Amino acid sequence: MSVDFTIKGAGVAGLCVATELARRGATVRVLDPNGAPGEHGCSWWAGGMLAPDCEGEVAEEPVVRLGRGAAEWWAAQGVDVTYKGSLVLALGRDRQELDRFARRTENHEMIDKAALSALEPHLAERFSRALYMEAEAHLNPRKALGHLVSDLAQRGIEITSGEPEGQVIDCRGLSARDSLADLRGVKGEMVVLRAPDVTLGRPIRLLHPRFPLYIVPRGDGIFMLGATQIESGERSRATVRSVMELLNTAYALHPAFGEAELLEIGVDARPAFPDNLPRITSRGGVIYVNGLFRHGYLLAPAMAQMTADLVMDGKQPELWKDVA
Repeated sequence: MSVDFTIKGAGVAGLCVATELARRGATVRVLDPNGAPGEHGCSWWAGGMLAPDCEGEVAEEPVVRLGRGAAEWWAAQGVDVTYKGSLVLALGRDRQELDRFARRTENHEMIDKAALSALEPHLAERFSRALYMEAEAHLNPRKALGHLVSDLAQRGIEITSGEPEGQVIDCRGLSARDSLADLRGVKGEMVVLRAPDVTLGRPIRLLHPRFPLYIVPRGDGIFMLGATQIESGERSRATVRSVMELLNTAYALHPAFGEAELLEIGVDARPAFPDNLPRITSRGGVIYVNGLFRHGYLLAPAMAQMTADLVMDGKQPELWKDVA
């Protein structure tokens, strides 16, 4: 059987593009020398927050607008999406950071201690107010990747190696720097903890002028903490300083994190263009989908839909850039 499209790269971008094309009836191959997602690639180490309103603090408008459809897309694929919103907090000495965050974002409610206690009882004893982003959601990235791989396999699409066939769509992330000269790496370090004495039902962002932190619950007392943001393409070597900062900030959120079990330390570099917006482009007959930066799970669905619209219907994507 002839192949319509070959997707290069089995991270979140490649798997979402493959899924969207397969759903629309195309025949697809997925090539990745590393095979199925595992302990490699920034998709594996992501937080999984589907938080477009929070991202509006620093991100450009398309990130917020396009990201608002992400939770619905993931849920439509059968991925378990948790709809409990997210909370933004600041320690007393940084309370002005919470006001600044509120001014730069939308779709939130400033809640008092009583309302915070109703949402997260473990936090109300340490914080008197918070921003509640009720419309936001989160997922477990590793389970989401596994679900897409399984769904593609049921359609007869395996992750293999070999020569591409049909139209090539390159979703290799930072590995595509051999073709995309302005692609850069932004290093992120994160940790996974088991803290059975902490109960959180939704992602928490703790604001700090120097080292902001997010904590995402994974269930069974497991939490993802992240993430540093360092202008570097280095894809390994977590530093002691960064890990200590993450753990110290978690302890400031709740002292029970001081007794947590350290399960994993993760490092990778996220692919980004100079404007920190993703991009679809074409060069030498190959279509490139890249530059998701820190918004992989938030923007991969929209990028996949735009890519499918382009290659199947000839519709130019909003985030298209011509390359000479």
